[in-house]
Amino acid sequence: MGLSNSRSPSWSSNARRPRGYIGTAHQTIGSDITALLKAVLMPEQMLGKEVVSGLRQVEGHKWYPIAMLLDPLDRLDQLLGESSLRKIGWTLFEQSHEKAMRAAKVSVRAITYGIDGMYHRANRGQDIGGWRVVTFEPGEAVLEKNTPHNCIMEEGILEAGCRVAGVVPTIFQSECIRNGGVVCRFVIRSHVVDERWNG
Repeated sequence: MGLSNSRSPSWSSNARRPRGYIGTAHQTIGSDITALLKAVLMPEQMLGKEVVSGLRQVEGHKWYPIAMLLDPLDRLDQLLGESSLRKIGWTLFEQSHEKAMRAAKVSVRAITYGIDGMYHRANRGQDIGGWRVVTFEPGEAVLEKNTPHNCIMEEGILEAGCRVAGVVPTIFQSECIRNGGVVCRFVIRSHVVDERWNG
């Protein structure tokens, strides 16, 4: 199930894909879809009653085609500004990951090196991309991703994770598929270099 109007084709036909992502039989865990619904104010007005009705039938422990998550995200990308998409990322993190990370007392190092595992716990299939730490230095980390998920929303997820670690970061992308890049490259910076950063 995806959005079915002419302005928002099924994501499976979308040509904007990062380098190395093929996405054969790519599925996502239902809890990510249900978290998205909780993160969006007035989802019926944003996505349409029919789409939201279908999404509300999703069960958190089951697997679903990735388009069920990416089509609504593409629609929200058309309708909302970047700050709203980042806020959706904050809420998704809060719904899905914050409790466990607070209990584990994570650092920014743990978040940056752990985000690929987090992605693969919630996504399955062949050639579905992932995250890679390019550099991790005092006060600056650089990550690359070639997943199909909205990268502005994922800036929000990274920011929320850093805040759980006690760090208020500056995050920007030095390369982005939205601007013709082949991957998305995130730069995380902070003046904090103690155990909150390094673990």
